[in-house]
Amino acid sequence: MLFKSELIQGTFLKRYKRFFVDFEVTDQSGQPQVLTAHNANTGTMKSCIGENYKTFSSFHDDPNRKLKYSLEMLHNGESFIGINTGLTNKLVHEGILNGVIKELENPSLIKPEFKIGNSRIDFYLEYENKKCFVEVKNVTLREGKAAKFPDAVTERGQKHLEELMEIKKNGDRAVLLFIVQREDVEYFDLNNDIDKKYSELLLKAMESGVEILVYRCDLNLKEIKISKKMEIKKGP
Repeated sequence: MLFKSELIQGTFLKRYKRFFVDFEVTDQSGQPQVLTAHNANTGTMKSCIGENYKTFSSFHDDPNRKLKYSLEMLHNGESFIGINTGLTNKLVHEGILNGVIKELENPSLIKPEFKIGNSRIDFYLEYENKKCFVEVKNVTLREGKAAKFPDAVTERGQKHLEELMEIKKNGDRAVLLFIVQREDVEYFDLNNDIDKKYSELLLKAMESGVEILVYRCDLNLKEIKISKKMEIKKGP
């Protein structure tokens, strides 16, 4: 997924009220200037933000927007980190269409934000009349070389796992797809320390036949794209 325009580089200063990030740039006269970007990531952003991390924001000249900037990525000195969770499903849609996510390639039908009961699932796919339901989770937390999810207790995530198990029980294909938006990790690990119940439900879902997929992104100043499948294992 290509960025629509050149990103504005700055230096991270602080995050506050969940949705705001202040960053510093140098103006045309060479003086420091503090700008504020909208932050779409509602998680803790643990291991994503730090002193002097570089920020990369898009500019939006929309009179209806309160903030003209949107935080897209940070860089910790080792890797870009995709922050804008509003892009995750777009990345997946693109990855399905271009065949990068091999387990989901060539559907005869694809519907984002598909309603099931009183809930919505991220993608509904069909393969020769076989129904497939896909729930997507964005991953940015790093511990050592492991990408981990979640970064906070997620009752919503627990509910999604229950729904996927019910879908599988009814005879349809159920997939939980983790998208890792950073390159400084080598494998995916369950985060028992943050949300033990979620980890237990995830293992139960795997045993019930729910497919668990993890794909990592390549990130640069021009684009973010899903690039490779990651191993799922317990960390040391």
